[in-house]
Amino acid sequence: MTDNDPWDAIFRSQPSEPGAAPSAPATTATAPSDGEAPASRRAARESESRRGGGRGRGTAGGAPRRRRRWPWVVLGILSLLAGIAAAGAWYVWTNYEEQVREVLGWELPNDYAGTGNGTEVLVTIYSGEIGADVATSLVEQGVTMTFDAFYDLLLADDSIAFIPGTYRLQEEMSAQSALDALLDPANKVELSATVREGLRAGEVIEALSAGTGLPLADYEAAIADPSIYGIPDVAPNIEGYLFPATYTFEPNTTAEDHIRTLVDEMFSRLDAAGVAVEDRHTVLTKASLIQREARLADDFYRVSRVIENRLADGWRLEFDSSTQYGAGETGSVWSSGDALDADNPYNTYVIEGLPIGPIAAPGDVAIDAVLNPADGPWFFFVTVNLATGETKFSETIGQHEEGVAQLRAWCRASEENAAYCA
Repeated sequence: MTDNDPWDAIFRSQPSEPGAAPSAPATTATAPSDGEAPASRRAARESESRRGGGRGRGTAGGAPRRRRRWPWVVLGILSLLAGIAAAGAWYVWTNYEEQVREVLGWELPNDYAGTGNGTEVLVTIYSGEIGADVATSLVEQGVTMTFDAFYDLLLADDSIAFIPGTYRLQEEMSAQSALDALLDPANKVELSATVREGLRAGEVIEALSAGTGLPLADYEAAIADPSIYGIPDVAPNIEGYLFPATYTFEPNTTAEDHIRTLVDEMFSRLDAAGVAVEDRHTVLTKASLIQREARLADDFYRVSRVIENRLADGWRLEFDSSTQYGAGETGSVWSSGDALDADNPYNTYVIEGLPIGPIAAPGDVAIDAVLNPADGPWFFFVTVNLATGETKFSETIGQHEEGVAQLRAWCRASEENAAYCA
């Protein structure tokens, strides 16, 4: 050894095992080079240590140690199981939430408390609907919280019956409050209007507007095209096709809805009276004349007879009501000279036969009078007392002139009478 290492001598002088004899001095302490076999087991260990190797480290000098991978496998399995459990829980909750809540005692409230939150809701009950339909509608419109809360009340009392219509309720009402509100007539919302017999179309829509609150312009637009309601092309306008009665309309309906209701009602009345579809226009034209000329029920049938007698003999009708309608006059006992001379299809002093169409809204009695005129030889009539409606029917022009003189005398009898004759 050229360069002696004092520590090497010390290590070599130590026994390898307790009680063992000292080993002989080595001839050299130089570490074996790469590829050279170690001189001893100790040299081999030192060589191993200098290379940073060791058992289980996976170095070139020793076999690699196997890693323990089972904890990662377990964690993966546990994660998978947790995912499956979560998915299962989600499916069960999504599809059976109500049952789960019931089992676990987590049930949510199914009803509101109180009479509402102040936000008004209009709920409509339609004809033919049953309790389940009403319960569904209340939930959909935010009035009640659940279907069951309301429907259970109906099941508990089979005497409950709803009247079709529209009712004012509120959002977030208790089921009992909602039921009480629907059974209270004071909460029923109605749009109503009364149309009197003998009104002209313009007066009819004025009455509708006043009753429903819809703008008159809406009704004017609604009657602009009569054909959309099934009125025949021969009719020059909607006049005479609006049946006079008292009507109740649901909220949120339109002027066109209302006009259609009146027209449909007129068709229904004509059908009930046995009037053929092709005869509707003629019947309504005659009925409107009767409606405007007669005052007393029995006289409706006599006026109808006058119309038939005049038409049968080829006479002009000479009805002031039609003549004034054509001239745009509001209606007086006496027709003006302008109205009598006007050239229009309503001037029955000029034209032959019936006017082109109805002049007002006839009612059931007038329609029936057209179909069932009274028997009689009359060609003339005149109302001699405008206050009572007393009318004189006659066969000759002389008898008629006597009636006209009687009317003039009545008009002069008092200021009160004169007011009727203006």
